[in-house]
Amino acid sequence: MTDDAPELRASDADRERVAEILRDALAEGRLDMAEFEERLEATYQARTYGELTPITRDLPAPGAVSLGKAPAEPGSWAARIVGGEGSSTGAFAVLGGFQRKGRWTVPRKFTCFAFWGGGELDLREADFADREVEIKCVAVMGGMQVVVPPGVEVVVRGVGIMGGFDHREEGVPGEPGAPRVVVTGFAFWGGVGVERKPTRAERERRRLERRQERLDRKAARRELHEGFREDIERAHRRMLDGHRELRRREDD
Repeated sequence: MTDDAPELRASDADRERVAEILRDALAEGRLDMAEFEERLEATYQARTYGELTPITRDLPAPGAVSLGKAPAEPGSWAARIVGGEGSSTGAFAVLGGFQRKGRWTVPRKFTCFAFWGGGELDLREADFADREVEIKCVAVMGGMQVVVPPGVEVVVRGVGIMGGFDHREEGVPGEPGAPRVVVTGFAFWGGVGVERKPTRAERERRRLERRQERLDRKAARRELHEGFREDIERAHRRMLDGHRELRRREDD
């Protein structure tokens, strides 16, 4: 993308590159959700380079170094595998519940326990301490839910005793460089669920894409109707011209 020819038409790939920069900026806290939504909507509505360029003018270019992190391509899984010890090593619920969600770092091994209670581990916005992390779930007359983002490989090795572990997300190939999440432990009169959900930014991107598709369809219908109207008007003018010519010949 360049400022030298702002009148050039932008491609879908150009718009997607800008959207990727915006998603990275949202994840890094450079944009809040309202700013992200406004800019993402402008991205999918942009038709030229001149309309796309200002959207990311105040954001780091792809390949830029973020403070406190090693260089990583924006949007890549490498940017989310940060090393270290993780935000916490475990969570417990007895006659209650726990939740881990939003921006947090999953350690190499995370242990959670629920007795007559439940918990949720949401990894969609999380960073990872290593390429492979283990989540050990012990559920006794309780339940837990592990939510992973698209692209992550999931392996379930838990054992259920009058209970069960959800294996539906196993066998889905991970994206290149994505972390591997291994779910272990056991469930006694309880259950551990594993599900794959898109991130909030991805849901918003899809919503805006669907909205843009509806706008494009409406514009196409308007263009088609306008074309029909012009054809009818031209046919009507030809018919009137024919009548006038016929009368002129009759008068002669």
